Amino acid sequence: MKKHLTVYCGSSTGSNPIYIAQSKALAIEMVANKYHLMYGAGNVGLMGVIADEIMTLGGETVGVIPQHLIDREVGHKGLTELIVTQTMHERKHIMAERTNGFIAMPGGVGTLEEIIEIMTWSQLDLHPYPVCFYNVNGYYDKLFEFMSHMVEEGFLKQFHIDKLILESDPKKLIERIINYESKNQGKWVSAHD
Repeated sequence: MKKHLTVYCGSSTGSNPIYIAQSKALAIEMVANKYHLMYGAGNVGLMGVIADEIMTLGGETVGVIPQHLIDREVGHKGLTELIVTQTMHERKHIMAERTNGFIAMPGGVGTLEEIIEIMTWSQLDLHPYPVCFYNVNGYYDKLFEFMSHMVEEGFLKQFHIDKLILESDPKKLIERIINYESKNQGKWVSAHD
């Protein structure tokens, strides 16, 4: 059975060349460990970078994109498989259904929205897969600081942060995905929540 990782990432390459370089480094580790790419099917930004690198290295890419983005000509035309949906919700469902884990690379609010939704699904025990933040250049440091603040203020449990994988080294990130053991937190809402 094929293994896929759903990767959320920017439709921009960012202002620092390290984001392109580390996207390619992640692609190398994915292909070396026989993981295929499941992503939003874009041909621009870091989305295009990682897809092109995976294919250059002989890996497979599955892109899932709604028709309205195809109409705007941002869909990648050279993928192993392209799935066109009618809605963003259908896109998210397919990407979550056919995966073995989730990675948020640096990106904008779309990337953040997608990985936070997946984190929420993990809290609700709707999937058993690792939820990862590829912390290139300390990109997600402030988000994790904010999540710690949420814990301090009583709106998030530390357990939910501890389940996440925060990693800046692509080799270690993939190793942690391979060795990930899903932990059911049992009752996720206290009597006081």
